[in-house]
Amino acid sequence: MRSSYTHYGTLECIAQFIPPRKEKESRKQTGSAETLKTKGKRKADPLWLKTQQLIIQSENESKERQSGTESRTTNFSTMYGRDLLPAKNGEENTKQFLFEVVHILLNYVSKSFDRNTKVLDFHYPHQLKDGLDGFSLELSDNPENLEQLLVDCRDTLKYGVKTGHPRFFNQLSTGLDVIGLAGEWLTATANTNIFTFEISPVFIMMEEILLKKMYEKIGWPSEEGDGIFSPGGSISNLYSVLVARYYRFPEAKTKGMACVPRLVLFTSEHSHYSIKKAAAVLGIGTENVILVKCNERGKMIPSELELKIMETEMKQGFVPFYVNATAGTTVYGAIDPLSEIADICEKYKLWMHVDAAWGGGLLMSRKHSVKLSGIERASSVTWNPHKLMGAPLQCSAILVREKGLLQLCNQLCADYLFQPDKHYDVSYDTGDKAIQCGRHVDVFKFWLMWKAKGAEGFEVQVNKCLDNAEYLYNKLKQRVDFKLVFDGKPEHSNVCFWYIPPSLRELPNGQERSKRLHEVAPRIKAKMMEEGTTMIGYQPQGENVNFFRCVFSNPATSKADVDFLIEEIVRLGNDL
Repeated sequence: MRSSYTHYGTLECIAQFIPPRKEKESRKQTGSAETLKTKGKRKADPLWLKTQQLIIQSENESKERQSGTESRTTNFSTMYGRDLLPAKNGEENTKQFLFEVVHILLNYVSKSFDRNTKVLDFHYPHQLKDGLDGFSLELSDNPENLEQLLVDCRDTLKYGVKTGHPRFFNQLSTGLDVIGLAGEWLTATANTNIFTFEISPVFIMMEEILLKKMYEKIGWPSEEGDGIFSPGGSISNLYSVLVARYYRFPEAKTKGMACVPRLVLFTSEHSHYSIKKAAAVLGIGTENVILVKCNERGKMIPSELELKIMETEMKQGFVPFYVNATAGTTVYGAIDPLSEIADICEKYKLWMHVDAAWGGGLLMSRKHSVKLSGIERASSVTWNPHKLMGAPLQCSAILVREKGLLQLCNQLCADYLFQPDKHYDVSYDTGDKAIQCGRHVDVFKFWLMWKAKGAEGFEVQVNKCLDNAEYLYNKLKQRVDFKLVFDGKPEHSNVCFWYIPPSLRELPNGQERSKRLHEVAPRIKAKMMEEGTTMIGYQPQGENVNFFRCVFSNPATSKADVDFLIEEIVRLGNDL
């Protein structure tokens, strides 16, 4: 454990962003202090002089630490949380503590982009539970000092996974957007609840502006759509089923499922499991979720959907009401044929939802948005900016084409929050549209990113991710030691493949080969995590044994990182 802390590193981080002056300057050493001279006269402005003084002070403190004669440091080992604000005279202690926390965070951010650092320092659950080098997860009845808390902050990051690392390919949500990070810091500092305008005026307006931008990208009139940010894509999908049921059977809100017939919904066999979860949560039942067959690329087959609908309608007491189409499946990245599904939904008067949690970001690209043609005909859409668009977790929206449905479906008009006689337009008290009461502010980081990038910046980012996917696909297609799960260029940024070690290349297709190939990806992944060099996911799918799934959503990832991934898989799996 470190005995004391100073925030010298933060000053250096700040100083590096101050542009140098054109005047020629020299430093003359006088004793233990340094004096700035500029051709006999000081010509630098006060800010420049102050910055140089801070740098010199930082350098001197560093020298003193090295010589064992530290001075002007803050001893956190004798300080506790009670010594920080709102404690009397706690402002300076608070400032020093937060300076040090920021220093820890900046170091972590820097390491996240450094390819010479590991993606993770893996430890097994029992090791973390037992404690590591002074880092204990156990909680005490007595307070611990701020020194220990700083160590805990540092070690929490040390033993976690750098999901912002350019060589982290494990999940759909990767990368570390610095602007988004700044937005999340500000959000935590504001620490407000986005349910009424009176306590969250700026964030409420930002949410409205962002939602309108998203309606426009889908192809809806900006003044007619409705929506709300929610805690992740699974909850957004839950909202879609809830609103669809209310639209068809509004009495279910007050009287429950006993007053409605047996409802049936449809989704592809490659869709996200949250659709089944929504059916379970809402009392519809998972047995009433009909899975529709997909083609070899993982796309729902429209003729199979229509067949399932007709079969259901013929059953006594069964009522189809909802179809989920996926724009970007989790494993293959497949996009269902949205226009054909929309035709079927219109024919049978069914609610059409598009789960574009993963694929919604494609709407930002003029090159790739055509892949989502037909999404404008959806009744509702799930879109997660924390995936392809790189917003920090979590950032998800449920978007509904018909304005007012969310409010009618969910409002309960709690008198202590949603008073109708407030002195402003109470339509901005949006909290009654949500199934939550307390709701985290997820909009500011996304709004700030949009400010920083513009729609054009997001387009460049999305295009780069799909370019990386195509690069990996082309590389693997040329090699004999890899096999793609299906032919054809990736539709999204998912690339699925097997690595074939030398021991299996001459083995004929059959049960024994499949059994051994099924073990390859997990064993390589285990080695990969223990060494910490990179991370990539694997899974089986249908009749396909375990294969790797590489996804690209991190704009920091380069083609050189893709090359590294290929060679690392070969290195780790060659002797299997």
